[in-house]
Amino acid sequence: MEEIFLPTIRAMKAEGRTFRGCLYFGLMLTPNGPKVIEYNCRFGDPETQVVLPLLQSDLLTVMLACRNGALAETEVRFSTDAACCVVMASDGYPGKYEKGYGITVDDDFDAALYIAGAKEKDGKLLTSGGRVLGVVATAPALKTAVDRAYEQVRKVHFANAYYRRDIGQRALERK
Repeated sequence: MEEIFLPTIRAMKAEGRTFRGCLYFGLMLTPNGPKVIEYNCRFGDPETQVVLPLLQSDLLTVMLACRNGALAETEVRFSTDAACCVVMASDGYPGKYEKGYGITVDDDFDAALYIAGAKEKDGKLLTSGGRVLGVVATAPALKTAVDRAYEQVRKVHFANAYYRRDIGQRALERK
């Protein structure tokens, strides 16, 4: 907050560019402290997908309050639970990958599923991008959320599916 977020907001305001909305800070932790990789002001990334299931307030109410400059007067509540998002991608992403594989989800799937690189054709869901979907699980503890996310990933199927198997591990090691 003190090194990056607040100075960024203050600088934008000083330039007459007061920001209203969602601002995502892509950071890298270095031996010299956190460094900014990128800023994003849009939904859709796995970083947002993992946060939304924890939002207990109504998203539309929060967004309207942002637009109207009334966020300070609006209650924004988040669950104290932990969340984990595992992105399922097409093998080869971010380089060359094949598209058009059917996506199926087991009937007992029990997590949030954010579809990104997919399309519907003739009533079937097909892969159409590199980052195909995100599986998000929540739980009272981070380890449980991570375990649940990977358990649910195994219930989503498409040819050439790839996903990282280390999501959440550094956070768990720090605990």
